[in-house]
Amino acid sequence: MTVTSIRPRSRADATPAARAAGGKIYTPYKYWFYLPAAVLYGVLFVVPTFASFYYSLTRWTLFDSKFIGLDNFRLFFSEPQLVKGFTNTLIYAFVTSGSKVVLGLLLAVLLTSRIVGRAYLRSVVFFPVLASTIGVAIMFTVLMNPERGLINGALGLIGIDGPGWLTDPKYALMSVALVDVWKGVGLATLIYIAGIVSIPREYMEAARVDGAGAWETFRRIVLPLSRPATVTVIILSLIGGLRSFELIWVMTRGGPGFTSDVIASVIYKQYQAGFYGLSTAGNVVLFLVVTAIVLPLSWFLNRKEVDM
Repeated sequence: MTVTSIRPRSRADATPAARAAGGKIYTPYKYWFYLPAAVLYGVLFVVPTFASFYYSLTRWTLFDSKFIGLDNFRLFFSEPQLVKGFTNTLIYAFVTSGSKVVLGLLLAVLLTSRIVGRAYLRSVVFFPVLASTIGVAIMFTVLMNPERGLINGALGLIGIDGPGWLTDPKYALMSVALVDVWKGVGLATLIYIAGIVSIPREYMEAARVDGAGAWETFRRIVLPLSRPATVTVIILSLIGGLRSFELIWVMTRGGPGFTSDVIASVIYKQYQAGFYGLSTAGNVVLFLVVTAIVLPLSWFLNRKEVDM
């Protein structure tokens, strides 16, 4: 009886193509693991995205649609209410994202220093992130009530006549933005803390030996080396600000008038009124605005990080 020995394939046994690839034998097996994620991504994102682009060019209902070209977009940018919502979206996004970057960095520096109760303070700062957005909106709507709210009541005790935070057109949008910052700054702080604690301690010790003070250490070590955290906070907070809806809708419903409307709240109002094609066009505009701002900004910030 002849026994055939079994031995592993050597590089000499491989095909010329496999040898040219460094001896690795190509197999498509591993790529099948991408299939479930690809199917979900296609069904939940790609297909709805292309469908939205199509229906933004139509006047449609649940049972019928009529192709009208770019008329929805022309109407969108000709309506003062819609243009106001577009402008407010940009203002809101840049105010909230800028505030989260600055406050998050300052809080992270404080909460990575040697202070009493540091772990507890970290929990306190991060807690609003865990709270329900709707619950936070309702709570601050009560607190900012111009007549019975706790904020104006406290200001009245020191002789200050508090404004109508959510009822005065001059304050409504910025009041909601402040609540957004209060709720989201904890996440920015957490990201900055992770970035700061990852800085090698040797750098801090070398700066201390060289006689660098707190400001010099912050400016020359902490700020440059926490740049990846800064990029992450900017991108995440900017996307959140551009897409913000829940806080504004619960606290002001875009009012008074249209003074605190953003694109998302305008889109919702158009859906409520039955203008489905116009609201879909608004969704496409919002998608393009987020893409046009975030992608170049992300590329620019990450390129600068690599150059450094």
